[in-house]
Amino acid sequence: MKVDIIAAGRLRSGPLHDLYQTYHKRLQWSLSCIEIESKKKQAAAVQKEEHQKILDHIAPGAFVIALDERGKSLPSVALADRIRDIQNSGQSHIQFIIGGADGLSDDIRKRSDLLLSFGQQTWPHMLARVMLLEQIYRCQQILSGHPYHRE
Repeated sequence: MKVDIIAAGRLRSGPLHDLYQTYHKRLQWSLSCIEIESKKKQAAAVQKEEHQKILDHIAPGAFVIALDERGKSLPSVALADRIRDIQNSGQSHIQFIIGGADGLSDDIRKRSDLLLSFGQQTWPHMLARVMLLEQIYRCQQILSGHPYHRE
C-alpha cells in the first residue's frame, strides 16, 4: 500500500516532529509526506496557492481522503475496514489531504473520495498530521491482526 499525506505547512523540529517520525518508522506501508507552502502574504492568495498545489499533487487513480470538519467521523476499525475495501477493489494508492488554516476549497472536497473528520473540535494542523499518521498506523495494525488496537 502506498500512502501519501499532502499537507499545508512544514512540520518543524520538535516534539510533534519526533512523534511523527516514531509512527513513520513503525509503518510498513510506503509513506510520503508532501508539504505544501505558499510564499504569498495575503490570506486569500495563500489559500488559493495552497489549494492549487494540493490539486496538482493528487495522483490520477489514487483514492483521496480529505480531512475536513464536515466529513464523516469514523471509529478506527471502520476506517481500517474502509482501507481494506479500497485495497480489495484493486487500488494500492491512498492520498490523505490536510488543508491550511482556512480549510479546503470546494474543488478539493469534490475531488475527494471520502471526507474524514477527527470530530467537532478544532485541532492544530501539525497535531492533526501526527494524529492522522497514528490512525494510519493503527489501521495497518488492525488489518494485520496485531493487538495494538483494543476494543
